[in-house]
Amino acid sequence: MTRLRSVRDLRLAGRRVFIRADLNVPLAKDGSVADDSRIRASMETLEFVRKAGARVVLASHLGRPKAAPEPKFSLAPVAKHMKLALALDCVGPEVEARVSRLKDGEVLLLENLRFHAGEEKNAPKFVAELAKLCDVYVNDAFGTAHRAHASTEGLAHVVADAGAGFLLEREVEALSKVRDSPEHPYVCILGGAKVSDKLAVLESLAARADTVVIGGAMAYTFLLAKGESVGKSLVESELVDTAKRLLAGKTELLLPVDHVVAANPDDAAGARTVDRIPDGTMALDVGPRSRAAIESRLTAAKTVFWNGPLGFFEKPPFDAGTRAVAEMLARSSGYTVVGGGDSLAAVHAAGVGARIRHLSTGGGASLEFLEGAALPGVEALRVRA
Repeated sequence: MTRLRSVRDLRLAGRRVFIRADLNVPLAKDGSVADDSRIRASMETLEFVRKAGARVVLASHLGRPKAAPEPKFSLAPVAKHMKLALALDCVGPEVEARVSRLKDGEVLLLENLRFHAGEEKNAPKFVAELAKLCDVYVNDAFGTAHRAHASTEGLAHVVADAGAGFLLEREVEALSKVRDSPEHPYVCILGGAKVSDKLAVLESLAARADTVVIGGAMAYTFLLAKGESVGKSLVESELVDTAKRLLAGKTELLLPVDHVVAANPDDAAGARTVDRIPDGTMALDVGPRSRAAIESRLTAAKTVFWNGPLGFFEKPPFDAGTRAVAEMLARSSGYTVVGGGDSLAAVHAAGVGARIRHLSTGGGASLEFLEGAALPGVEALRVRA
């Protein structure tokens, strides 16, 4: 048996603690932080370490710079938002000097890790440069834990004291529960545009769940596989045979039985609800009978996992199904986990976030974890129990 070593297990006072956070936030046109959700999610670990008397070296990436400094990807807006000092780089003598001057409880934010090719390459030389900055390593960036990068995996192996932050711990605990030991009935809801994007997690969850609800554009590949009319709806014709195989399995795959259709996503005025999708229209949301069918499964569910919108969530009136599911989960008495940007947006728009058991910010890392993959950033923190 193994367990994650926690930040709670580490000696922090007076020591240099490197915290790998996920501060990859969206920026507004004026360069300010547009959404500070990830910053707020990182604060529990940061404040715990700071108040323990550590000298904090905070690190993250932002965007996708091409392994060189790019002003538009600087963490300066994040530093300003967090009211923190920002180093000019993330490695090198000048950074080492600034870290050496930190006092207990002080925090220095490093510049974007991905300004160096060694970060994504997990280059030993770059890992060694980062290791010069710390005595203790804490990873709280679950959203990047599926990448074996220098700051997410390499550093954990060379710093003697390493552990998981609170956010990463919660993600692993919640996702382990829905993957490995869900209470039944277990209902999974998967939406989004493409079956191909979620095929691996769909197959994994179908082997564990009692019902998998399939919504969004990906549902229409399955309806096509059943021989139903899909009009101009988005489909992946190359995955029809895969859909047929999954439909023949033991797990119930719950597909839409009515649809909100229009000529295109901009045709809100032409939106109408139908049982059969007419030629020349595309399905852009699930209808009321489909929502009722989903609710009937959720009412009895003891475990629920949801990832992905059930319709073209970006534009009303095609967001109704997705918002309805958010409200259904809030009423559920089961163990509820929600992940994915649109699903989280629906939860927040409905004002029900506090009534969901776990809101996963892990993105691709969450899906890979549920597929059964070993995440390098998590595995590097495991110790023998």
